[in-house]
Amino acid sequence: MDTTRVNFHIRVPQVRVVDQNGQAVGVIATRDALAMAQAAGLDLVEVAPNAVPPVCRIMNYGKFKYEKSKKAKEAKKKQHVVHLKEIKMHPKTEDHDYRWMMGHAREFLIKGDRVKGTIVFRGREIAHLEFGRRILDKLTADLADISTVESNARMEGRNMISIFLPDKPKIRQYIHKVEQERRRAEAEMRAQMQQQTGTQKPPQSSPAAAPATGNHHEQTGV
Repeated sequence: MDTTRVNFHIRVPQVRVVDQNGQAVGVIATRDALAMAQAAGLDLVEVAPNAVPPVCRIMNYGKFKYEKSKKAKEAKKKQHVVHLKEIKMHPKTEDHDYRWMMGHAREFLIKGDRVKGTIVFRGREIAHLEFGRRILDKLTADLADISTVESNARMEGRNMISIFLPDKPKIRQYIHKVEQERRRAEAEMRAQMQQQTGTQKPPQSSPAAAPATGNHHEQTGV
């Protein structure tokens, strides 16, 4: 809700005025400030209500509100809403399934989301909590380069969970490292291609037939 006081809603006897060109007018009676704004076809807007006396600017209040709203919408678009993404595994999750789930966890963290790693215990599996803890410890180690641990392995009902937070400095460092490795691999590939091109021998042309210099049979005199 906009609580900005404008024009006749400004009820203090004096205000410090800044005109439409950004020039300081000084402290004057509020009625005089209102008269100045009306003469310019603009509004008197209170911009610093807690100052003594309050600071007011002469401006187009409608335009000011529009630009303020537009900036707020743009700022909201740029904000990343952090979600809690969950990956679920079991105490007997095989290695290739674990790698697949861990890869998803890394993608979520790099995008800026929190990750909840959940080990689901079914039936008698609950008697072997150490298997679930072992998987979460491994997950913690595999995500350590891009995350920090918000919550270490703990039980929620029949589930054991750990929660990971994206670590922005670590993620920036990781992305920089990946980019360097990509560039290095591309440079090595170009060097290999240039080397292969340089060592290829040009195709040899077949020798040209010698031109005929006379008759095939020598002529002898009588």
